[in-house]
Amino acid sequence: MESQQAGLILQALDFAARKHRDQRRKDLEASPYINHPISLVNLLWNTGGVTDPAVIMAALLHDTVEDTATTFAELAQEFGEEVQQLVKEVTDDKSLPKQERKQQQVEHAAHLSDKAKLVKLADKISNLRDIIASPPADWSCDRQREYFVWAKQVVDQMRGNHAQLEAVFDQVYQQGISQLSDR
Repeated sequence: MESQQAGLILQALDFAARKHRDQRRKDLEASPYINHPISLVNLLWNTGGVTDPAVIMAALLHDTVEDTATTFAELAQEFGEEVQQLVKEVTDDKSLPKQERKQQQVEHAAHLSDKAKLVKLADKISNLRDIIASPPADWSCDRQREYFVWAKQVVDQMRGNHAQLEAVFDQVYQQGISQLSDR
């Protein structure tokens, strides 16, 4: 990788860390939120062999517009149109009710670009792993199971894009469903 591309990825990491600095995950430990986008990059790069700088930057930035005061214009200015567009593809419209947003993810997943599908797939794998390791404190087993089933509905719409990451999703999904069935 060129040093310029590595520099842009580090710039995206720094940007995401600053934007998410006061946020925590919903697990019992209230983990720093930045661990989540970093886990996407780790999955994409080290498990999936995805090294496309735009995909990696979008993975780092995927929740900035949805969860912070970041704008799409700001992302375009800092990281270019391609990264901004990838983030836009995976960003929920927070003005919609939660159930409608979740339904839209299922309906729109098949229409994402191949690069956006990689970010979305890594996001779902990361979220399922987090629920298995340390679920949100206030989530019942039923709510966890519902999330797993919904995540699979989203991923099933994107199949055929990256067999290796899809296999990882399937393994994590089966592990989680099995553990939830044992409770």
